[in-house]
Amino acid sequence: MRAIDTNVIVRFLTHDDPVQWPKAQAVIEAGETYVSSGVLLETEWVLRSVHKLPPQEIIASLRAIAGLPGLRVENPELLAIALEWASSGMDLADAFHLAAAAQCEDLLTFDQRFAKTARSIGAAPSVHAL
Repeated sequence: MRAIDTNVIVRFLTHDDPVQWPKAQAVIEAGETYVSSGVLLETEWVLRSVHKLPPQEIIASLRAIAGLPGLRVENPELLAIALEWASSGMDLADAFHLAAAAQCEDLLTFDQRFAKTARSIGAAPSVHAL
């Protein structure tokens, strides 16, 4: 199995480089490929910050990548929960952190928006702003 980096996924999704896109496609379609949660989070950041894609398009793209045959994502259950919460308006990184804290009673933060969004969608564990 091979692991791929953020730039391979971004090239595959955006087709923004005519030389690198076919290489990224070949690697991903060859199968036996691993993608870490960190790479997925960085991919979301690049698609949002550099490519200016809307959140729902990014979420759909990450779901599509995670569902490709031969591609294995780190902790698919956590990713599914995080993507669901992100589709309800939560920042994807916050959603990952919250889903990873599932065994905890509370998640404490200084981010008021995160706490408010988590409450509004009924996410667990509870998020409390300090």
